[in-house]
Amino acid sequence: MDACIIGLGYIGLPTAVLAADAGIKVAGVDTNASIVDGVNARKVHFTEPGLDVLCSKVVAAGMLKAYTTPRPSDVFILAVPTPFKGNHEPDISYVLAAVRSAISCFKQGDLLIIESTCPVGTTEKVAGLIFSERPDLKDAFHISYCPERVMPGNTLYELEHNDRVIGGMDETSTRKAVDFYRRFVKGTLHETNARTAEMCKLVENASRDVQIAFANELSIICDKAGINVWELIELANKHPRVTILQPGSGVGGHCIAVDPYFITADFPFESQLIGKAREVNNYKAFWCTEKTENAIKEFELTNHKKPVVALMGLAFKPNVDDLRESPAKYIATRVMQAHNDGDFLIVEPNIQEHKVFKLTDYREAYEQADIAVFLVAHDPFKELPWRDDKVILDFCGVFKR
Repeated sequence: MDACIIGLGYIGLPTAVLAADAGIKVAGVDTNASIVDGVNARKVHFTEPGLDVLCSKVVAAGMLKAYTTPRPSDVFILAVPTPFKGNHEPDISYVLAAVRSAISCFKQGDLLIIESTCPVGTTEKVAGLIFSERPDLKDAFHISYCPERVMPGNTLYELEHNDRVIGGMDETSTRKAVDFYRRFVKGTLHETNARTAEMCKLVENASRDVQIAFANELSIICDKAGINVWELIELANKHPRVTILQPGSGVGGHCIAVDPYFITADFPFESQLIGKAREVNNYKAFWCTEKTENAIKEFELTNHKKPVVALMGLAFKPNVDDLRESPAKYIATRVMQAHNDGDFLIVEPNIQEHKVFKLTDYREAYEQADIAVFLVAHDPFKELPWRDDKVILDFCGVFKR
């Protein structure tokens, strides 16, 4: 079996590597020539444990080769971005462009699998596009939707071991997609239809967003009430049917901060709770920004000098190098813009350099800081001692004080 995986990003490349390691000859495709050259040189363009070693192995074995254009295959997988247009409306133009780029390679009996996060009904739109331009494929070409559900930092393990939801345009499409994933996925493969599979992906992340919004809203309430939110949540979770998540500086990443909008855009009147959760989590980052700016102003009034401010963390979640949709990066940017003559030390221990921020070692920054603002609960931060001689804003539970 040959497979052509279009999009060699955080999902496409790990999927290509795992499929190749399972004996599937894979053509990886990306429009970015530097990514293609890097893969063929056995180099990975982002950090994911174990990915570089496995990528090098399958490229050396001739099971994975990268290209800038699609190649004829038995199975095609779309793993391209689905960004927003204005007003948080999902943009599936990358998905449609990827289909058009490969449509001349399709033949009867082939299978197309969409893994990109999409609005409900996208699989049907893709089918309409294909059959309008290639009527010879009608009733002889198979299309399925199968969303990923992985945690960055553990992607390879979860792609292999997590259950998958697979929804085809028809039963044959579903069955062919199940047969493909069964070659390298050890988790259970759950069969459904395309629309249900599309909505399942969105609902999973919207559910998480709602749960996080509760914790974030609770942290704002507790701050005003003078209550330690970390202690409160720990005590409330002693209830056998209560599981409150931990608050943070907002919600980021390529899934939870994005996917709920795919629902609210299509169902604006029906998705009241989902929409409000997005508002709460976006507001939490704004609230953290205001708290930080107020701490800077208070320090200046009390000490008659500008403070050294350490902004601790830029990633969207602990212990990863992924800054996509990061509330921490938003907060750091807003605070620095509001105090453009301030003395800021920017910390992100999971990346070596950044094109905008000059990075400082976390120990050095914490030692020099008058105000330490913890935006992401990276593990190294938890080794730092509490310092009564500093103003500490702990938005993510490093000290839980």
